[in-house]
Amino acid sequence: MQMVDGGGDRAVKAVIFDMDNTLLEFVEAQIEACRCVAKHLGSGSTMGLLDYFLRGIHGVEDHENIADYMKDRGVYDEGKFRECCRIYDEVKLRSIEPYPGVRETLEELRGRGLKLAVVTDAHNGNATARLRKTGLLHLLDVVVSADMAGRKKPEPDSIRLALQKLGVKAEEAVLVGDSLRRDIAAGKRLGMLTVYAAYGDKNFYEKRETKADHTLSNIKDLTKLLG
Repeated sequence: MQMVDGGGDRAVKAVIFDMDNTLLEFVEAQIEACRCVAKHLGSGSTMGLLDYFLRGIHGVEDHENIADYMKDRGVYDEGKFRECCRIYDEVKLRSIEPYPGVRETLEELRGRGLKLAVVTDAHNGNATARLRKTGLLHLLDVVVSADMAGRKKPEPDSIRLALQKLGVKAEEAVLVGDSLRRDIAAGKRLGMLTVYAAYGDKNFYEKRETKADHTLSNIKDLTKLLG
């Protein structure tokens, strides 16, 4: 399959996607999970708890954010903390959904003979559970998480591992992601064509110094972009 970039046509054999906020509406699911935890505690607010996850002190899904939130409000108890973690994980997974058109887009790309992969900073267990719940797992040839590669994006280790597993060169693959700093910059370091999933970008505090080769306002436009 041919895709046009700034220097002419490239033969494209594979598409590598970021997962959260590119294929799946992660932020909305996380907000609902935070709402249920705050309601269970009867203390604080949905967005107040969400802010703890976005601080950058712990990981964006780390349960230690819930512990800090509870301690700062003087309501920490080990048993209650474990219950909040259970509620958070269950509601988040139950609430997560693919963006409209994602499943159809992946099906069409597979039908064209393209290899498909997901590269995510989520842990492998979380990634597999989300993709299975949303009915996307069987459409992917490879799923690579940061814990498999050793380092998170924008380090390109996980993308490089996905390329190896797919058996394609960087110049034969397209990278699609919602983060200009983590996804697009990492793809460019490897010499890949990059596609910015602007429709899912919730990275409000991120520097936007990197520019992608192409921009999508809807995931379904990817099939047109790939010809």
